[in-house]
Amino acid sequence: MASTLPSAFVWLDLFGIAVFAISGALLAAEKRQTLVTFIFFAAVTGIGGGTLRDLLIGAPVFWVHTNATLLICIVAALLVWLTSKDRFAGRALLWFDAAGLAAYATYGAAKALAFGVAPVPAFGMGILTACAGGIIRDVLAGEPSILMRPELYVTAAALAAGLFVALALVGVAVPVAALVAGIAGFALRGAAIARGWSLPAYRD
Repeated sequence: MASTLPSAFVWLDLFGIAVFAISGALLAAEKRQTLVTFIFFAAVTGIGGGTLRDLLIGAPVFWVHTNATLLICIVAALLVWLTSKDRFAGRALLWFDAAGLAAYATYGAAKALAFGVAPVPAFGMGILTACAGGIIRDVLAGEPSILMRPELYVTAAALAAGLFVALALVGVAVPVAALVAGIAGFALRGAAIARGWSLPAYRD
């Protein structure tokens, strides 16, 4: 099943892992933790969502049969450890994270469809892939989860995953569907970063 995904999707996966691993290590830097914690947070953030996805869809867990995935997380942690976190902080990281979010949401939905998952659950798998690692990281660090913030974050992942599934269902070629979905998710998250867009909060 997984062989039906174009090889370009591998790069989407690796890009998402690298960006999220850096974000996990940065949180460890903010907490002034040890190198071991840097690596742990990088790995949890980088592979958490994809691990849950693979377990739920019945796929081989993607990082246990290759060295590259965990090496990416370790290198990301070392990079942040050896470099001033100010080099990664601010809007630059937000933009990289936006690209990783869109890529990972698209890849997660595509992999779920490739393993025979129904369209609506595949949409959910895309969101899970993009967001679960960050949620686990925040919970472990005692930080407010992204689910508890009004900013357009999960919504951007939902747009990318949902659009990919919809386009795939109507017969659009997988690479084209992925490109359109990824750009849309990135654009929405980018607009939220640039303009401060957020969802309205509940009012009693």
